[in-house]
Amino acid sequence: MVRLSVLPLSPSARKLIGAVLIVSFIVLWAVLVASLAQFVWHWPVFVQTLFYLIMGLAWIIPLKPLIRWSQTGALTASSKD
Repeated sequence: MVRLSVLPLSPSARKLIGAVLIVSFIVLWAVLVASLAQFVWHWPVFVQTLFYLIMGLAWIIPLKPLIRWSQTGALTASSKD
């Protein structure tokens, strides 16, 4: 697989940019989930618990490429051919 390099930055610059973007994404995700609370509070407690558990873990999935980029400089995982 071809490695896709987005920006030729030093590792420390990538990590700083990645950290800022990760924290920003988590804050936006928390605002989104909190804004849904007006609908969720009508649900049974068990369903609310499942909703918040899923939403509390789901933010990790869209951040995987960003974390990979901040660590390696590539958005896609490299595979050994």
